[in-house]
Amino acid sequence: MQAGASDDGRAFAARFAEAIFTAHQTLESAKAFYADIKRQARAFDRGPEEIKILPGISPFIGSTQAEADRLQEEFNELIQPEYSLTQLRQMIGVDLTGYDLDGPVPRHLIDTASARGAASRFKLVVDIVDREKPTIRQLVQRLAGARGHWVIAGTPEKIADNIQTWFESGAADGFNVMPPWLPGGFDVFAEQVVPILRKRGLFREDYTGTTLREHYGLARPASIYSNAVKAIA
Repeated sequence: MQAGASDDGRAFAARFAEAIFTAHQTLESAKAFYADIKRQARAFDRGPEEIKILPGISPFIGSTQAEADRLQEEFNELIQPEYSLTQLRQMIGVDLTGYDLDGPVPRHLIDTASARGAASRFKLVVDIVDREKPTIRQLVQRLAGARGHWVIAGTPEKIADNIQTWFESGAADGFNVMPPWLPGGFDVFAEQVVPILRKRGLFREDYTGTTLREHYGLARPASIYSNAVKAIA
């Protein structure tokens, strides 16, 4: 498993990783990352199917959109600004303590030319700021629970629709589900979203193996010592 989307991280993953845990906020970003990894893998004589790309998804699930939105708002109200601003400073290198939480993120203070600018999470946060122009409060709400991974609120059908779109659009081979709370959030996903995915032929009915590698459908790599053993024999 590999995590991280910097240029060095991508090159390393394309050469060695069998599964990649990655963070994307948009379908377009996920598709670009997916295509880049698969392309680089070919340069190392690896088949695209040898690497499974698994974006994180943090779903707030409700019987209606309004119910899901209220659930997300309840969690946002639990955020401790002091902690969240510390977390944000670690990501972008800017201390926003003392700024109006409901004011705009001071984009001019973020130095994209610094060494930090090559970090994948830094780029993700800057992309949110540039694309959505959030307030500081809105930004920390986006990052507080899922740490920059994809947060979505909606009905089980909406969650399943989006998962299907990402999968069929070449943005993901699967997902790392990151429920807002445990174990309840995962139980809701398993009980309400998984059956929909099964009906659509997008999720297995039974497990046919006992290892994570088998669940991912990955072949077991040949031993690097196999040729040496044959030579000695």
